[in-house]
Amino acid sequence: MNTYRIGDITKKLGLSADTLRYYEKIGLLARISRTESGIRQYTDKDISNLKFIQRAQKMNFKLAEISDLLKMREDPQHAKDEIRQLTSVKLNDIENQLNDLTKLRNELTLLMNLCRGSEDGCPIIEGIETQE
Repeated sequence: MNTYRIGDITKKLGLSADTLRYYEKIGLLARISRTESGIRQYTDKDISNLKFIQRAQKMNFKLAEISDLLKMREDPQHAKDEIRQLTSVKLNDIENQLNDLTKLRNELTLLMNLCRGSEDGCPIIEGIETQE
């Protein structure tokens, strides 16, 4: 079995040493084995879990949700309904964010076009001032 030091992991995955320690401290990662002198030794399974965490974060899952997913990952067949529910909630959140971003893009596009055609003042500033 391969083992890696914290510096190897930071280079390999682009995570800071503080992040790795934090994940262990909050229990997102199982306690990392250590040498007699206290140096952390990560395994291939730890790397797999860290990659899973990174992918889940990119999917906008919060650390608490990722912790649940990691537990479900151990026995996905029995956690299928829970995983589906959690993912459904996340998908709904993302769809709401997309709707908000689309509205914002349309509003900014309108303000930019109004600013180009305006001879008085700046409709962008006025548009921001009048937002509630």
